[in-house]
Amino acid sequence: MKRQGANGVTVNCEDGRLEVAFPAVEAEASRAIASLHAGLSNLGLPGQKTADIKIVLAEAINNVVEHAYAERAPGMVRVSVLDSKDYLEVQITDTGHPLPGLKMPDGIPASVETDTSNLPEGGFGWFLIRTLADEVRYDRRNGQNLLFLRFERTKKADRPQ
Repeated sequence: MKRQGANGVTVNCEDGRLEVAFPAVEAEASRAIASLHAGLSNLGLPGQKTADIKIVLAEAINNVVEHAYAERAPGMVRVSVLDSKDYLEVQITDTGHPLPGLKMPDGIPASVETDTSNLPEGGFGWFLIRTLADEVRYDRRNGQNLLFLRFERTKKADRPQ
């Protein structure tokens, strides 16, 4: 089932796949994140897993909007979620600026050892992405940024042997 929202967000749910496409601007990104969260909620994941995936998607998508399309006209962002028995695989694609050095940041969180009035505004996104996702990969191909995220449905210790 494919539907086009009035705001430019396109949602497609078919055969274990959830796809969202939207212009890389803040309002549409927020709507897309809400659409993804609603779609994830229908996949039968534990509540905390759904919340973790939403956090990662929000961080990654907001990074695309804020950084990949900085100082250029916003292009489209595409998010594809493939659901399988053991994991969810997410691909986020955009045509914005590549990550610096064509590699993901290390994800070392900014220091919070300071007065609350001096706390940093950012510096935690890649830490959250790397901590909450089971696998994170980045590639730049044919002028596109490709961020691959993988989430195990259950922790290895939780799986029946």
